[in-house]
Amino acid sequence: MRAGAEGPSLGVPGVADYVELLKPRVMSLVVFTGFVGMYLAPGSIHPILGAIAILCIAIGAGASGAINMWYDRDIDAVMTRTQGRPIVRGRIDPEAALAFGAVLSGFSVMVMGLAVNWVAAALLALTIAFYVFIYTMWLKRSTPQNIVIGGAAGAFPPMIGWAAVTGGVSIDSVVLFAIIFMWTPPHFWALSLFACEDYARAGVPMLPVVSGKRETRRQILIYSVLLAPLAVLPWPLGTSGAFYGVGASLLGAIFLAGAWRIWRAGDGPRAELAARHLFAYSILYLLLIFSLLILDRTWNLVALGGWM
Repeated sequence: MRAGAEGPSLGVPGVADYVELLKPRVMSLVVFTGFVGMYLAPGSIHPILGAIAILCIAIGAGASGAINMWYDRDIDAVMTRTQGRPIVRGRIDPEAALAFGAVLSGFSVMVMGLAVNWVAAALLALTIAFYVFIYTMWLKRSTPQNIVIGGAAGAFPPMIGWAAVTGGVSIDSVVLFAIIFMWTPPHFWALSLFACEDYARAGVPMLPVVSGKRETRRQILIYSVLLAPLAVLPWPLGTSGAFYGVGASLLGAIFLAGAWRIWRAGDGPRAELAARHLFAYSILYLLLIFSLLILDRTWNLVALGGWM
């Protein structure tokens, strides 16, 4: 039985508290990658339906975040970087947060299905269920591979966006999924290297807590080596062109250099700084990779006279 960890009530919750419950920073990245999947997909979608699809992806992501905060309130109360969350501070009642997340989850899936198509709705439902039940309630507290397997939840949005336009899934959208899936472990393991004590105190079996920092550095390097060429795949597949391919190669080389610096730093005084640098760059990397996909697609449309 999990014990609650909410603090004393600070009064009636405000709009800002519920917005924080949705994890807006995470939501923004999810919405962006979902939009890229929609933009790259062959065919077209009515702008209003496209906006509805993006809104449903955003609401579904926020709903998952709310349920995650409800379930993880005991962990959040212990970890320094999460102690200010609204449930922990007593600004939102845990049951209210759960109800909020559950209602938004059902609403986002139903609207996606009724307004757009049921393939996109099914993928959205899978994303929410995977994040809540597989990652939050099972993997996060039970295995150091929590981020590896659980990373699938954050990798689905481009597939959802693609399916919103095409009504299906293709190798192109699977590759977009795979890029985020492979990016997630080095991104979060870099964070865990300098937040290791936080995770240990909360009893979360992150890789450096269970297997040590040396193994974590090794795994970051391995996944980075796999990520760099994978991120270039949209070019040979024809999803994007040479502009993207060259840009993705350069960004991947920088990512590899950061992973190599972490490996070479060992446990010395530069280790934490190297981890912080890679964590910060990894966020920029994903943003730039998906921005390049948009720019490359736009350039091709203009060059081919696709825009009047």
